[in-house]
Amino acid sequence: MPPDPRPPIISHRWDLTPKEAVALQRELAGRVERADRIGEVRHVCGIDVGFEAGGAITRAAVAVLAFPGLALVEHALARRKTSFPYVPGLLSFREIPAVLEALARLRTAPDLLLCDGHGIAHPRRCGLASHTGLAAGLPSIGVAKTLLVGEHRAPRNRRGGWAPLVDAGETIGAALRTRVGVKPVYVSIGHRVSLATAIEYVLACCTRYRLPETTRWAHRLASQALDS
Repeated sequence: MPPDPRPPIISHRWDLTPKEAVALQRELAGRVERADRIGEVRHVCGIDVGFEAGGAITRAAVAVLAFPGLALVEHALARRKTSFPYVPGLLSFREIPAVLEALARLRTAPDLLLCDGHGIAHPRRCGLASHTGLAAGLPSIGVAKTLLVGEHRAPRNRRGGWAPLVDAGETIGAALRTRVGVKPVYVSIGHRVSLATAIEYVLACCTRYRLPETTRWAHRLASQALDS
């Protein structure tokens, strides 16, 4: 099914207490769409978030790549005062305000976000990728380097080998091998993309390296900005 011409965008305060943020995560988890609702993908977008001045400033870099060629088309950077403390499991409240600001600076609208973090593979089923997809009104995928919650068997040692990531009897993602002989990445539904489709796009965005080119470009641009 094609996406709505004007997809809804959630709106809420970001200056919440941790207790309020946990309650909001549980509410937002029910609004995550776990089936494909994505049109033609011509541009994919990677996101990198870091912190400066001892955590006082949040820095978000977004990189838009052509798909399927993966050439860099555009990038944007945003810096803003950090408004939420570091609390494991609540990183989206700390990072997303700067991400939304960076996305708003793009002239090329991305069709799909690949986030360096988890989607529904989260204790409350609403991690960074899901929250970002809801807040931006865009299909999104979580591609994380480390496990947050759940268990899985070792995926087959070949490109594209994957094993279900399971928590409390629910499949919440996949441990995906993007290269032979390297650790898997953890792929999960963010918003408006099924797990099977998410795996396909992550593999398509991984060329010679473990991580997707979207993530690599966003990190590279953020590092350049930090050095400048």
